[in-house]
Amino acid sequence: MGIKTYRPQTAGLRHRTGLTYEELTEIRPYKPLVAMYSKSGGRDSRGHLASRHRGGGNKRMFRFIDFKRDKIDIPGVVETVEYDPNRSSFISLVKYADGERRYILAPLNLKVGQAIVSSDAQVDILPGNAMPLRFIPLGTIIHNIELKKHKGGQIAKSAGSGAQILAKEGDYAHVRLPSSEIRLIHMDCRATVGQVGNLDHQNISVGKAGRTRWLGWRPHVRGTAMNPIDHPHGGGEGRSKGGRHPVSPEGIPTKGFKTRENKRTQAFIVRRRSK
Repeated sequence: MGIKTYRPQTAGLRHRTGLTYEELTEIRPYKPLVAMYSKSGGRDSRGHLASRHRGGGNKRMFRFIDFKRDKIDIPGVVETVEYDPNRSSFISLVKYADGERRYILAPLNLKVGQAIVSSDAQVDILPGNAMPLRFIPLGTIIHNIELKKHKGGQIAKSAGSGAQILAKEGDYAHVRLPSSEIRLIHMDCRATVGQVGNLDHQNISVGKAGRTRWLGWRPHVRGTAMNPIDHPHGGGEGRSKGGRHPVSPEGIPTKGFKTRENKRTQAFIVRRRSK
């Protein structure tokens, strides 16, 4: 897929780039797998601000994606490659032999008309095929990886991402994640062969602030530019660095402060992403 540039007829178009979408084969989504998508604007159930810098954005329709890949030993054929406004990767509509259709993440080099299958045994190592880690050879690039059996894929789902199986020892496989972290994942956890498509997503230049607002992201204001009542870094005569170590608006340390508290899964991390 290529990247297109625009004639600089306006200031916002001068540095803007976008995808050509050559791989897409369908514009409208499959209606039975689409639902209305209501946005929270960063507010929780009480209406309080829980996630800053979120709000607005274009309206979207939610696509139901099959992350579990639990159509076991039922072959399917790829019908379309489509755009999904809710994620950076593309999605593909698969029609299975029993007549059911499901959306899956579109791996790199997945073509319309290609046959794919999800199994609990050894199947061909082809993009789009899913199977437990114990049947995937070492060195294979995988995505949509489960952390718990039958829970559905949780890792390596964004555009261009992929993990690699480094070793197998006992009931666990050593998997190098996109963050370079090496983690132990149980052999019975399912993964999909291949790298997630839409590699050029990382090369897009937004070009103007308004394009970020279309995605639902509001402006990010520095704490040092605020008043003391609004942020711990605020205030000061002239420009100031805040007078304290970096913290969040709630006063929680950040920038180097370790926030991971899940000690139960600490033993599954072989090597942290930060060496």
